[in-house]
Amino acid sequence: MNAREMNILFTSSGRRVSLIRKFKEAYASRGIQGKVVTADNKPTAPAAFAGDKHVLVPRVADPRYVETLLAICKEERIDLLIPLIDTELVLLAENRALFEQQHVRLLVSSVELNELASDKMKTFAFFTEHGIRTPRVYSEAEVQVEPLAFPLLIKPRRGSSSQGVTKIHSRRELDFFKDYIPEAMIQEYVTGEEYTVDVMLDFQGTIKAIVPRLRMETRAGEVSKGVTRRDAAVIRAVRQAVSVLPGAVGCITLQCFKQENGEITFIEINPRFGGGIPLAIEAGADFPLWTIMLGRGEQFTGEPDDSWDDDLTMLRYDDAFFTKEFAYGH
Repeated sequence: MNAREMNILFTSSGRRVSLIRKFKEAYASRGIQGKVVTADNKPTAPAAFAGDKHVLVPRVADPRYVETLLAICKEERIDLLIPLIDTELVLLAENRALFEQQHVRLLVSSVELNELASDKMKTFAFFTEHGIRTPRVYSEAEVQVEPLAFPLLIKPRRGSSSQGVTKIHSRRELDFFKDYIPEAMIQEYVTGEEYTVDVMLDFQGTIKAIVPRLRMETRAGEVSKGVTRRDAAVIRAVRQAVSVLPGAVGCITLQCFKQENGEITFIEINPRFGGGIPLAIEAGADFPLWTIMLGRGEQFTGEPDDSWDDDLTMLRYDDAFFTKEFAYGH
């Protein structure tokens, strides 16, 4: 793996310190030459202190965002660009050709997949169309005329990090929150074991690994306690779901419930590295190495790798960097 250098740019790096560290460990342990560059719109992003270099960029919505990334890729001789938040996925997928002209690969799925993942109504329609079990979504008309079985779940049609996701216990709560939450989407409330499942695919859609993580506890929409589970039923259901995703590339995370009756119900697709991916990596699923392979144009062969450790638990906590680099007010 050390035949030539591999330079990676992580955009919207924010607080993704654990992930950046895992990539740095992969470089060091295998003698891989190259650098890990982080990008964010803040110099104080914690991940800025985890890579080899940090660069500042405008916000994703800024018209200069793509041209700024292109300039950084040229300056830093970037081989592979990896976005880490949902809001830039469609934009980067739409501009893939501009990066490829500079010989930069994007670890980004197709425009179609990113659009359906970013709009939960499109996600619901996609799952339904392909016979993948998902919670029922109630139309405005159905909410008005049908007797409803509470609790229900209400959430923004577009959004991330579980912002605005609210459990509804009564018609009174429903009437309030459907006006309070932007583009409110009302759906069946599902219970059971909640899983986030990490899947790695190459640019041809070949699966390298499927790693289910049982969500034990979450904070601000991100898993804070979790455990790897080699659940055959979940793995089968995820393999089936991934097989119909249009243009899935790199790390894809799917969220699902395993209900008490054993049914697997899918609720969300995130076409990027999830916040809890360090657990899968620590368990032995070598996402950093596989990502570097893709950056070098390699393809996955053989059966999916299932050699990762089962029942490995992750208990996350806050850590800190201390620096005198920033002297605000002076």
